[in-house]
Amino acid sequence: MIILGVDPGLTIAGFCLLEANGKKINLHAYGTIKSDTKDSMPNRLKYLFEEVDKIIKKFKPDVLAIEDAFFSKNVKSAMVLGHARGSIILAAALNNMTIHEYAPRKVKLSVCGSGAASKEQVSFMVMKILRLEKQLKPYDISDSIAVGLCFINQERLR
Repeated sequence: MIILGVDPGLTIAGFCLLEANGKKINLHAYGTIKSDTKDSMPNRLKYLFEEVDKIIKKFKPDVLAIEDAFFSKNVKSAMVLGHARGSIILAAALNNMTIHEYAPRKVKLSVCGSGAASKEQVSFMVMKILRLEKQLKPYDISDSIAVGLCFINQERLR
């Protein structure tokens, strides 16, 4: 099974492609999607959609695992994140993918054992779980991997 893990964002969205085969997990690809902050909101959302669609068509993942929106005191930031998530989820839905959403605390709990883990702790645990030689930067990448690992962990519990 190939999982597209996404840490959504309009300025920077992290993504990864994980393959889960029994107890073995392989990291096939990872990166970030960066929109031009000078572009209009509709154009930035279109760009995000198109880039996610390209990734889906290239790697043909079975599942999208995406971090759910967190509750923020800044309503505008929460709205922008919701728009970005919508673009990503739409790309997956139009490609007939199964979509799983996980709260940030659940992702951190699944990977680190604590729902209050820092980005540094998440990055460190991702590195250890996948036996990577170095931590991946920016944290958007390790966060996307954590979301994918959360999906794998949740599926194993079923």
